[in-house]
Amino acid sequence: MTEIPLHEIFLRLAAALLAGGAIGFERERDSQPAGLRTHMILALGAALVMILSINIAIDFQGQDAEPTRLAAQVVSGIGFLGAGAILRFGFNVKGLTTASTLWTTAMIGLAIGYGYYLVALFAVVIMLIVLTLVERFEKKFVRINVIRTVVIEVRDREGIIREVRKTISKMSDAVMAFNVQKSLKNKHLRIEIVARFNRSEKLEDMMEVLSAIESVRSIKIE
Repeated sequence: MTEIPLHEIFLRLAAALLAGGAIGFERERDSQPAGLRTHMILALGAALVMILSINIAIDFQGQDAEPTRLAAQVVSGIGFLGAGAILRFGFNVKGLTTASTLWTTAMIGLAIGYGYYLVALFAVVIMLIVLTLVERFEKKFVRINVIRTVVIEVRDREGIIREVRKTISKMSDAVMAFNVQKSLKNKHLRIEIVARFNRSEKLEDMMEVLSAIESVRSIKIE
């Protein structure tokens, strides 16, 4: 087995950039924290590590050189980068898909670095199908609910808490949490509700219904 020639190294690195760019472009359009440049650099680095692993093993043949050791560090190390893409907003967690694409992009980079062009190309095509077509199907038929946090500040009066809870219960599929804080100084209440709503429920309609409740001072919906 001979070393990977220089022109082949350049070809593999360019292919890794294109593969990472294709996936990163989709993530960038979706306004994710890890977008085009992140995926391109990640795929490039993974491919470079794989190329180095092969060439180093060839250079030190017969000296207990294991080409998979260097590449294995990519598999374990990419988890830290993926963790940085995951964000939590109350009960909602965002970035899991992007973290998965980062990890898979690194694996695609390793495959290209080893010379598995067709395998890497197939993986990129499958990923783009999942990120685009499957996402549309998921939004339309699978993920029909969304969890929202509603914070309402009201003037304290008899029956206001019951009225707010009843209104939210009518609009939502299920109330998951209900908290009330009372200010003894100005007799104001802060009501925080976490509920599961149908995705078709518009924020404007929710605001309009809640604003119609007497004594409501402010509304915040996340």
